[in-house]
Amino acid sequence: MKKQTIIVTGASSGIGKEIARYFLEKGDNVVINSSTAENLEQAYQELGAGPNLAKVAGSVSDKKTGELLVAAAIEKFGSADILVNNAGIFETKPFLEVEEAHLDRFWNTNVKGTYFTTQAVLPQMLKQQGGVVINIGTPLVNQGFGGLDATAPIASKGAIHALTIQLAAEFGKRNIRFNTIAPGVIRTPMHGDQADKGANQHLLNRVGETKDIAEMVYTVAKSNFITGAIINVDGGMAAGFNLN
Repeated sequence: MKKQTIIVTGASSGIGKEIARYFLEKGDNVVINSSTAENLEQAYQELGAGPNLAKVAGSVSDKKTGELLVAAAIEKFGSADILVNNAGIFETKPFLEVEEAHLDRFWNTNVKGTYFTTQAVLPQMLKQQGGVVINIGTPLVNQGFGGLDATAPIASKGAIHALTIQLAAEFGKRNIRFNTIAPGVIRTPMHGDQADKGANQHLLNRVGETKDIAEMVYTVAKSNFITGAIINVDGGMAAGFNLN
């Protein structure tokens, strides 16, 4: 299989770092990103700091970051084949207490970050006559949780799901595929040591691991006939609960 170049945003920890690791182990080139330069450097070293790896610090809420990521991919590796829009934030806050600045945080990082980073990479993919964009969503877009006050981030993820489907329609004839992977509760630093408390939100009665998401991202990226799909990798969260 031809070596490809993958850009992964939000890759200094958790799901993003595992996605980068997985593609590197499969022999691809990877460009990683994080808004925090120090954290990005640490991940860069943990991932081996090898010739198949590059890094670009910057917030994806800034359009220039996406442009720099694509430029780095082309300059070092000659192509930009796959974009994984993993960077995102999540925080709970009661709906009636959400002020404009709070809502804007999720719009800027989750929606604008995904939108403009994708916009930055599309001209190169069109030039190459092919490419793949994989967004990270959530099953919570289609399943409400009473007691989880998170309208702002969930609304932003809903926009990402919609964007995925529309872009798949607009660029399908140009051989560019768009899909969203929607994880359940995954054991990441974001959850600290509390991740396993979310086990009963899944039919499997356990939480997922970062490698579960990385494997699916890789599978979707390398498949030639998946586009416009929202794929739940969620231990059955979207289907129901485990009451045991």
